Amino acid sequence: MTAPKLDMDRLIDDRRTRIIVCCGSGGVGKTTAAAAIGLRAAERGRQACVLTVDPARRLAQSMGLTSLDNTPRQVDGVDTGGGGSLHAMMLDMKRTFDEIVEAHADPDRAAQILANPFYQSLSSSFAGTQEYMAMEKLGQLRHADEWDLIVVDTPPSRSALDFLDAPQRLGRFLDGRLIRLLTAPAKTGMSAMRVLNAGFAMMTGALTKILGAQVLKDAQTFVTAFDTMFGGFRERAEATYRLLQAPGTAFLVVAAPEPDALREASYFVERLDSERMPLAGLILNRVHTSAAGRLSAARSLAAAETLETQDKTNGSGPDTPRSSIAVAALRMHAERMHLSKRERRLAEHFTSAHPAIPVAEVIAQPEDVHDLAGLRVIGTILSQQGS
Repeated sequence: MTAPKLDMDRLIDDRRTRIIVCCGSGGVGKTTAAAAIGLRAAERGRQACVLTVDPARRLAQSMGLTSLDNTPRQVDGVDTGGGGSLHAMMLDMKRTFDEIVEAHADPDRAAQILANPFYQSLSSSFAGTQEYMAMEKLGQLRHADEWDLIVVDTPPSRSALDFLDAPQRLGRFLDGRLIRLLTAPAKTGMSAMRVLNAGFAMMTGALTKILGAQVLKDAQTFVTAFDTMFGGFRERAEATYRLLQAPGTAFLVVAAPEPDALREASYFVERLDSERMPLAGLILNRVHTSAAGRLSAARSLAAAETLETQDKTNGSGPDTPRSSIAVAALRMHAERMHLSKRERRLAEHFTSAHPAIPVAEVIAQPEDVHDLAGLRVIGTILSQQGS
């Protein structure tokens, strides 16, 4: 079954499109796809900003991101003849968390929170914090209204679903039984406190044995200082979630033609549908083809064996330059044909399960994309799909 083609230029030229989210499993080229889309949009007149997470060093350098920076920076070398511009930034998870504290707490309380060891651990390593802070930063960029298109490269995760689950996960943590227990002494009146005191002492005694006295004290101090901000976290998470469901947002699932990546992509497509989030299409990255497409793998291998037989018969052997090059080329072509056929079967399995989803294929490049010229090539390939 032939899938409809994804018209990338139509998507990025539509001024109603304000957010494009590139998502999928790790290692499939989400960052490169997001950067290429942002660059093409900028050179077609959009004021674009790419929010990325830990890109490869050479790609980061090509976009002027030589060090971790939580502030959007203008990318040099972009053709601005159409009136567009490109900014890019790398998410600094902890700095984003710190900015939230500084923005929503008075200076004394903010200083107390930032210095708290429990907060420092939470802001650096709590499961889902990176995904949640990506959502926070997206909300900040959209609220600033400085860019008319924001392209989001979702964090590399064990599961592509982490990006959608992070706000709810942090909300469950903030509303959890342990948090309510730790805040109970600060919220409870004196008379009620006497009633709860014995039970609380028993519970904290048990927690002290598990966590250690200092860790528990740090956690209680943090929760007491942070308590007034809990509601704000939930409200912003809900607002950003609604933003992702809005008509101005478009999700692009990025996958490689590999079983695990396409299985994850299929699962993500179903999840987006269940959450009523607007899916624009699938980018199938690093697809292999062979230039000599009319020569089948079987005929290519047969030709290689014929050459080797002739060399043996003539006594020249397969080590002569012309023969060895020809045999190697034929065998390489056969391998590429086998690989292409396997990838095509995998892609057809996905499209048969999701026949209405537009697809754009990006041919595997001879080397990793590491500069604006390479990003333009990817952008051009994506744009040709809808032609």
